[in-house]
Amino acid sequence: MWRTVWRSIDRFSLQHFKYVINELRKIKVVDQHNRELVIDLLQTIVEIVTYGDRQDPFIFECFMEYQVLAEFVRILKISRNSKIEAPLLQYLSIMIQNMGSEYAIYYCLSNDYINTIMAHQYDFDGGDLAPYYVSFLRAVSGKINRDTLCLLVRVNRDVVTSFPLYTEILKFAQHGEKMIQTAVRALTLNIFNVSDDMVYQFVTSPPASQYFSDLVYSLREKCLRLDVLVQATDETCTKQRRKEILLESDEIVDDLYYFKDILSVGEPRLSKVVTQDLLNLLVFPILIPLLQLRQSNGFYVSAVTSLYLVSYLLVVVGGKNIINAVAGVILYPYMTSRRDAAKEEITNGSSHTHFFLNLLRDMEIMEIVGSESQKDENINGNHICGNDHVRLERNGILMYVFSDNHSLLLASLLLLLILAESKDLDYTLDSVIGLSDMQDPMNYGTSASLGVNDNVFVRVMPQVFYALLKVLASQPPLCALIQWHTGWFMWKLLDFQVMTLGEQHLHLFNTSYQQSCERLQKELDGCWFDCILGTMKDEWENCETALKEPLKSKSPSFALELSVCKQSTDGNTNSSDTAWEIMVDVVKVFILHLQLKALISNGELLEKPSLDSADSGTSNSLDLASASFGSEVYLGSGIPCRIAFSNAGIRDIYMIPAARGLSGKVILAEKHPFRSQRGVVIAIAPLAGLRPTIDEDHPTWLHLWIREFDPRSKASKSRGCNSHVSNSSVDGRWTLGFPSAKSCEIARLLILEKTYKQRSFIKSLLAPLLQKNDPGNLCNAQAGRKL
Repeated sequence: MWRTVWRSIDRFSLQHFKYVINELRKIKVVDQHNRELVIDLLQTIVEIVTYGDRQDPFIFECFMEYQVLAEFVRILKISRNSKIEAPLLQYLSIMIQNMGSEYAIYYCLSNDYINTIMAHQYDFDGGDLAPYYVSFLRAVSGKINRDTLCLLVRVNRDVVTSFPLYTEILKFAQHGEKMIQTAVRALTLNIFNVSDDMVYQFVTSPPASQYFSDLVYSLREKCLRLDVLVQATDETCTKQRRKEILLESDEIVDDLYYFKDILSVGEPRLSKVVTQDLLNLLVFPILIPLLQLRQSNGFYVSAVTSLYLVSYLLVVVGGKNIINAVAGVILYPYMTSRRDAAKEEITNGSSHTHFFLNLLRDMEIMEIVGSESQKDENINGNHICGNDHVRLERNGILMYVFSDNHSLLLASLLLLLILAESKDLDYTLDSVIGLSDMQDPMNYGTSASLGVNDNVFVRVMPQVFYALLKVLASQPPLCALIQWHTGWFMWKLLDFQVMTLGEQHLHLFNTSYQQSCERLQKELDGCWFDCILGTMKDEWENCETALKEPLKSKSPSFALELSVCKQSTDGNTNSSDTAWEIMVDVVKVFILHLQLKALISNGELLEKPSLDSADSGTSNSLDLASASFGSEVYLGSGIPCRIAFSNAGIRDIYMIPAARGLSGKVILAEKHPFRSQRGVVIAIAPLAGLRPTIDEDHPTWLHLWIREFDPRSKASKSRGCNSHVSNSSVDGRWTLGFPSAKSCEIARLLILEKTYKQRSFIKSLLAPLLQKNDPGNLCNAQAGRKL
């Protein structure tokens, strides 16, 4: 009997569900006093409905019969500063997300309850309501398809007059929180991917279509912020500045990928609106001032940022219309000789040579480039603005290809390569560049037969190669990052087989090659000569990977990195960490020149050389070479001296310089208490960088400089840009005291002798690579060779 009385209530029973609904109906106003009760009731309803959708159809029938969604709407309307909106939206989101029955989803989206909840006047100022509201909208969008979308729109005579799900989410398009921005884009893409003709008409017509224009204007603002960072006049290349540039660049790339996702939907009206906004509000305002076709209309970014943006747009968004629009504007100054022929072929009905002229009409480019002083000029003949000969004197994109600024040179070349390798590029425009024709002899013959043989960029390719070689041969030398990118462009252009390197090119390359060898030999006298071989092994594969990187993988952001990259420091330095970065740079540049020489001579890269060599030695030398802190070593070659440690006072020790093969170190050891010829190692330092110096005032004192910087402890190694760290590590110093000035001098000479031995061994391993530095060989190998 008592068990029956105390039996627990079945929370998921139909009876309990009706009880909860009735309790909710009794609520006449929601305030701070009953807020928690209302939240519990809403939570219970959602849990029961979610359970019933899967387990008990009678529960959902009750849900419909009692019109529970209407109760949710009523609760919103009778709330008085109770902040009930957030939990209500949260529980609704959970319920909708967990509904698996199409019947249940169809019911929830019908009767206009969801639209009413979406259109309710919420107070988003302060608090955390916005994320809950956006999550609710996203949950609804996850359930839409061609059958359910019609339940969320209001239609009058086959025209959508209201679409709260879309219009409400767009209000958060420029929200500051990344999570909300992501939700907005996911929701809009859900809508775009549902093929509904009336919805497409709604989103591509004003005022809803303003969303796409706003997106482009937002992208323009980000471009301006990026340009401010790129053009900052900081004297040093700080990690913080590079980080800020990359973060701003990432936001721009995210926007571009969103545009790509929209265009990938494949709906013609949607694609047309987005493409026109991108061209008219971003691409043309960037390109036309850049190419000096007219002055800026208020939106101006620097040349390097402009080239970066257009290149990334082509790489990420692409598409036939955008590719050809960009190519058309860039190549227009070089199409003078074929415009009359193009118009004649248009008259005759030809379809492949008038694409550019039609494109200009379609995009209404005159609306962008026109001005009050140029109203009489048009695009249906010979003019886009000004006279052709004036424009040709300005050289258009070639002005940047031949710029002394290496960032502009490489960024403009990348843009041309992207266009040249695009499958969407119209043949008439492609033939102006001419690179693809050179790769395909059949195309080259065809272009010649059509009278399209004035390949502008093929004709200037010798000057382009010379400009690239000038970057390699710059003095003082540019950092490895710049030179590696330059090498990549040389590899790509050599691969197009567009020219034979002339005597001037080979002379300039040999000069650059000689400089790289001299800098490497100089580093053999530096404080990191013992790490040159190891660095060369590590960087060889990196260089090969960098040179072979496909164009589609080449990120245009390298131009921004180069714009903040300093020149390499060419000279001695007192800090071991800076000296390390210089050594790595020098090795990278040397490897690059070896590979470029092989490409020019043989058309292929060098295989990784074997830099290992066995070195025999006595048992004592083996003992010293393997010595470590706390181990025992033979004291026979040691020189007695004293050293003062801050924590241990003055100690009597033996100094033992040792060199075997690649290894070289100076060992400080205390005499073993029980073994007369053995000692215990208390300190070790590399021979490289010791710079043994006798104190001028105390001839028995020997100063040794100790490298404190450990490259292995660096999580990120140098990437070519010498961003000299402001808080560089301070190198250590040992001062050893010897019994006499003579023994001090003997110790100094012994250290130099062992250092020379180690350096000579490393030089012997590098000799085969350095001996290939013969300019005559390169000239002979290139003579008459078609690249």
